[in-house]
Amino acid sequence: MTSSRPRILFLDAYDSFSNNITALLTTLLDADVAVLHIDSPLLDRRDADFSSRWSRELAQYDAVVCGPGPGSPDTEADVGLMRAVWDLPEEQTLPVLGICLGFQSLVLAARGKVRRLQRGLHGMVRGIEHVGGDVFEGVAPRFKATLYHSLGADVGQDGIPEGEWEGRRWEGMGGLVPLAWVEEERGEGRRERVLMAVRHAERPWWGLQYHPESVCTEEEGNRVIVNWFREARRWNEERGRVRVDDGGDVIAGAATKQSLLSRLGGVGEGRQWWESWAVGAELHSITVPLPKGIQVPDVVEAVELDGSERVVLESSNCAAAEARGDARGRYSIISCGLDEALRIEHHTGDGYATVKLGRVSERIFLAPSYGDIWGFLAGFHEARHLDASEVSSGSPFSGGFMGFITYEQGLHDIGIPMDQPRPHHRPDVSLAWVTKSLVIDHLLGIIHIQHLRPRESITDSWVERTVARLLSPQTFHAANKKETFLHQPLKTKTRRPSKSTTIQPPQTKDYENKVTLCQSYIAAGESYELCLTDQTTITRPRPRNPSPSSPWTLFRTLRTRQPAPFASYLRLGPLTLVSASPERFLQYSPSGLCSMRPMKGTVRKSPAVSTLSAAEQILHVPKEEAENLMIVDLVRHDLHSICGAGRVTAPDLLKVEEYESVFQMITVVEGRLPTPPVPVHVGDQKEKKYTGLDVLAASLPPGSMTGAPKKRSCEILKEIEGGKARSLYSGVVGYMCASGRGDWSVVIRAMFKWDDEGAEGEEVWRIGAGGAVTILSTAEGEREEMFTKLAGPLRVFGEV
Repeated sequence: MTSSRPRILFLDAYDSFSNNITALLTTLLDADVAVLHIDSPLLDRRDADFSSRWSRELAQYDAVVCGPGPGSPDTEADVGLMRAVWDLPEEQTLPVLGICLGFQSLVLAARGKVRRLQRGLHGMVRGIEHVGGDVFEGVAPRFKATLYHSLGADVGQDGIPEGEWEGRRWEGMGGLVPLAWVEEERGEGRRERVLMAVRHAERPWWGLQYHPESVCTEEEGNRVIVNWFREARRWNEERGRVRVDDGGDVIAGAATKQSLLSRLGGVGEGRQWWESWAVGAELHSITVPLPKGIQVPDVVEAVELDGSERVVLESSNCAAAEARGDARGRYSIISCGLDEALRIEHHTGDGYATVKLGRVSERIFLAPSYGDIWGFLAGFHEARHLDASEVSSGSPFSGGFMGFITYEQGLHDIGIPMDQPRPHHRPDVSLAWVTKSLVIDHLLGIIHIQHLRPRESITDSWVERTVARLLSPQTFHAANKKETFLHQPLKTKTRRPSKSTTIQPPQTKDYENKVTLCQSYIAAGESYELCLTDQTTITRPRPRNPSPSSPWTLFRTLRTRQPAPFASYLRLGPLTLVSASPERFLQYSPSGLCSMRPMKGTVRKSPAVSTLSAAEQILHVPKEEAENLMIVDLVRHDLHSICGAGRVTAPDLLKVEEYESVFQMITVVEGRLPTPPVPVHVGDQKEKKYTGLDVLAASLPPGSMTGAPKKRSCEILKEIEGGKARSLYSGVVGYMCASGRGDWSVVIRAMFKWDDEGAEGEEVWRIGAGGAVTILSTAEGEREEMFTKLAGPLRVFGEV
């Protein structure tokens, strides 16, 4: 029996907007959308039985959509199975819609040409002019849509004289009929004719060069999709083509990813020593007032006397945040007792994770029970999950994972292998399961002292001791008299780095050359935007702790010089991180609401740019908005891969925010996790419970640090940046509470060091900085932006 619900096959060319298209098709057409990568190993065109298997697969769909992607339609590897669609014999043909790269591939199949545009149009919003009728029936004569391309169709339009253009631009050109155009101003009265939509003269094939799924494409552009599918179904009906619904072997997969918990295989309780650790804990929490005038570092020093390992996630610009009416500066979270905490570490490329507790450690092989590190983390977290009724309603964190994930782990997750052998064996994932913590609510002026303790505990001496210490008048007496950068920044003398300190910043000309190289890739269609970075290294004598130049003092200085809503200090294993990050990466709640805040577009505060309105005039220009828009559409794609169709929105688009030393353009993108009908248990493969970890795993590395399309851009950046590991820079730092709440920031405006780097008696700090290169960038402008971002963290080494 044939189902009445439409079925569409989407050919995915590894674009970072593909999931937005499948979501749009699902919601607009009320259709089931299956996804097949253009290079699927299950359909190799070199196999003898390819034609028969390909025909069987296509017979199960009403239509095909060939998606966008990086590269060129001339390159076999970039289009793959798209060519097999155009090569179908006439009796097996079916309706097809090509989008961007798919559109260009259709043009080549119809004997047209594809060439480079005079200037790329990545992230540009333009008015689309169309002929009306066909797939544009009932569509407004002109609507705005987002373009992401530096290649364009050449169907002979340049051979039409200017005086005849208006009357002849809708004539058939070769095997194609033009349906829409954009005429791009190129200066000195010159205009470039850019084809935006076509239909094939003989086959049921249509193409759109613009991106209907973009957040900035108007709804009129979406109506074209509805019209296309109406035409596709009409073509099928007229020719008696009926799709096959026999329950046969379908090769294509679902548009959304399987949940981490549903992938677990045979994971049980109590098999190893660590599996019962902290299971069945309950929260003991006491709230006390925050002493007036006391800052977060003072609280840390009062509670963590030894100062060895610690994780501090601080919103150090609370006052500024409150003045703007937002809550990003409300909470600071401090881990306690890390020497007693169980820790999970993973080095990207290894087939195992290491579980550590004190001096005991064990390797846990990830396959087949967990699949990968994310499956292991999801299972571990779920076994220790606390219901909302068991946690403090006034605290965002009650205990759970705290730590970091590197950029390289994100590369691995999107299929970019690490160069082997790697020159070190440092952890790329390091997460401590924190059971003792402090949460400071700056808005209410209180401290939550929290302990996830065994249920059978009668007393909690740690909580009682901590409360007594925080309430003791003597505890903060010395802190109030300190003449640190924290309390008297204006009285501190600026000092130069010592002669024994070596600073190696990026070379100006080298960086500008890299910007130019990025633009050559963009012009060739390989990327829409490349987030180029470089590193500065600071080599200096290892200071004693405490000392004026110790890492903890660097943090106290940086948080004062460059206050930020997502500042952090980590001393975790071999890593030390000091960060003044202004960028939230991902936040999620137990209710399933997920929020991301991609940040692109920066202007430094100055006498000439001192107000929000002045910054808005500078940032609301095509180049800056395009930078942000490209990452916004990428982030929507990442969220759609887990949340599914109809569950992702962008409530705040291209908004300029004020920070201590800069203005930044941000967008808020929200998604809501699907909810299974009943709770899932570890090892249960029947339900598909999703958590915030699913979104985190699907979204790394942060799109604001890669560019789009993400995978191809990361491959290009790896080459341009000389294969240097970014490590913590461009990674994420944050927490995932036992309740399922999480908050992660992007590691930027930061410095970090590893214990195994540097000669004896020395330490090597690294600071990463960069910016998004687009076709509209200038080498000088990108270099200036990079050094502007570098200046804040670097300046600390000259002032301690």
